[in-house]
Parts: sequence; C-alpha cells; structure tokens
Amino acid sequence: SQLIKMSIGSIYTYIGMVLFLTGANVGFIPTGTYIGQFIGDMDHSWILIPIGMAMGFFNVRAEPAVHVLNDEIEYMTGGAISKNAMLWGMSIGVSVSVGLAMLRILTGTSILFILIPGYTIALGLTFFVPKIFTAIAFDSGGVAAGPMTATFLLPFTMGACTAVGGDILSDAFGIIATVAMTPLITIQIMGLIYNIKIRYTTEEEAEVME
Repeated sequence: SQLIKMSIGSIYTYIGMVLFLTGANVGFIPTGTYIGQFIGDMDHSWILIPIGMAMGFFNVRAEPAVHVLNDEIEYMTGGAISKNAMLWGMSIGVSVSVGLAMLRILTGTSILFILIPGYTIALGLTFFVPKIFTAIAFDSGGVAAGPMTATFLLPFTMGACTAVGGDILSDAFGIIATVAMTPLITIQIMGLIYNIKIRYTTEEEAEVME
C-alpha cells in the first residue's frame, strides 16, 4: 500500500514538473524577457524600479513553497506568527530586492555593495531577535527565491539590462541572491518588533501587579 502511494505520488510529481517546466520555457521566460525589454526601452527607464518592485511584491505570492511554509509556521506557533504577517514580510523583502536589482541595472553598481551590507545586517540581527524568527527568516530566504523567481524575474531583469545597454553578466545576474537576502532582514525585523512588544507587555503587567 505504501509503495503504491509512493508510486502514484512520484507520477503526479513527474507530470507536474513536466507541465511546470514546459510552461516556464514556453511562457514565463519569453514573457519576462519581453516585458523587461519593453519597459527598459521606454524614455523614462527609471520606471523599471517601481514596476520591478511591484512585480517582486506579487511574484512571491505566487510561489507555492511560500504558502506551504507560512501555513506550517502558523500551525507550529499556534497562530502567534500568522501567515498573513509572514506573507507581508516576505513580499516587502522581495519587492525591495527587485528594486535594488533594477537600480543596479541603471547605475551599474556592483552586487557586492548590496550583498555584503545586507548579509552583515541579517547576521547582526540574529543576536537580537528570538531564535525562532532567525530560523524562519533563513528558511524564508530559500523559498522566496523559488522557481517563479528564476523563471520570471531573472528573464525580466536580463531583458531590462539588454534594453538599457548594461552588461548582463555583471548587472542582471545576482537577483536571485538579492531575493534570498532581503527576507532574512524583513522577517528578523518582524521578530525584533515582536520581541520589543513582548518586553513592553511584560513590563506593563509587572507594573500592574505591583
């Protein structure tokens, strides 16, 4: 019985992956590249930044793994960390990361000027937030940079880079690393706010008891 279930699950997985990758190759990748080139060719190329941020904000909501992770976090924490709060935190983080990627394309800024300070902040926050938020944040970075990001945002960035005359290898690539970085910061900031609120509530209760 267990073997039959595993076999059926493997078949479903195989069919799903074939359909998804076919759709990505036929639809997402060409569409992302075309949209990036179209917007990059506009007279006001700076518009790439707000449009890219909007795409990043909604793109993470289409990631299946994000919803699975958020549901599991809400279940395991008994609702203390809601899936809506997680979704907002991740959406804002990815939005900022795509905005930074568009800024890199327009200015030619090295990715090291973004990743080094970003990961320094992310690692520094681990000393001030509850451990559960640190663990959740690093998991969130992995799922945010999932297949939807790789099949749409990366081609979009490459198309935009080509349109504005940038170097694809140095300016377009690196968006996945940036997308994986920003949720580490935003989710841990949520944990920092949560920690401050808990401390403030505890102090108020202590004052009332006195």
